[in-house]
Amino acid sequence: MPADPHVLDELRRLRARVPQLTGALATGLDGRVLAQDTPGVDGDAVAALIECAHGAAVKLADATGQGEFRELLVRGLHGFVATYAAGDGAVLTLLAQDRVNTGRLLLEGRRAAARIGELGELGDVRKPARHARPAAKAAAARTRTPRATRTSTTDARTTTES
Repeated sequence: MPADPHVLDELRRLRARVPQLTGALATGLDGRVLAQDTPGVDGDAVAALIECAHGAAVKLADATGQGEFRELLVRGLHGFVATYAAGDGAVLTLLAQDRVNTGRLLLEGRRAAARIGELGELGDVRKPARHARPAAKAAAARTRTPRATRTSTTDARTTTES
């Protein structure tokens, strides 16, 4: 299956933004490769492992009450493997050197996963649907509670009497 050019472009831009990345791979939840920029790595073999790791991470997050899977970070002796949910039907996996700034890796990975998820949703709209999908539930509107007024530090009194 040929790589999605939009997803491949996103992977290449991501690798340009984070030079310590040694590879980037977008896969479907079924383990098929959507696009890859992984020199020297067998994308199909890694995709099969990603499918297993993703399944385990989903179950672990659910069993521990942490909610829906978002990301998985594995650190090895020589670097990191970071896997992110990319919409409802894809996973983004990044391979990085050990010297990568992990905060930057997580931030850029989350952003790229969101974009790839959006590209996947757009792809569903452009392609004719084979099966009718149920309409998405409308998200409940969030309400914010007003913030309590802050007291100045001169009004705050603390004592250490015993």
